[in-house]
Amino acid sequence: MNATIIALAGYIIWLMLLLLLLPAYRTAYNQKNKRQSLKFSPDGSDVSDFGFRITRAHLNAVESFPFIAGTMLLAVATDSAAITNGLAYVVLAARVVQSIVHLISTSNPAITTRFVFFLIQFGICFYWLIMILLKFM
Repeated sequence: MNATIIALAGYIIWLMLLLLLLPAYRTAYNQKNKRQSLKFSPDGSDVSDFGFRITRAHLNAVESFPFIAGTMLLAVATDSAAITNGLAYVVLAARVVQSIVHLISTSNPAITTRFVFFLIQFGICFYWLIMILLKFM
């Protein structure tokens, strides 16, 4: 298995972990606050700030999935994983760090930090796409 496939699987696992964190948190929130309803707002606005941050961190990871996973899948499908393998773990690490910072804080420095880690992912994927396209031109 190559680094691109492992990093893509890691991204999917990270999404799944964030997704599991949501109902675990909401269950604990319901029990702590003796809340009767199992209904929650999809944007996380009806729970604590941390619950909102979990919701947003998950949705943010989902929003980035198409261009990150799409680029990785394109590389694997076109036998171009040699292009993506070198930085695949960097993209995964940047994704995880961005999510963790999102979970920890919404302060201005945290938002700036999250943006930097997003730009790392975006920049690497853009570079990969250019390199893959050039391979076939």
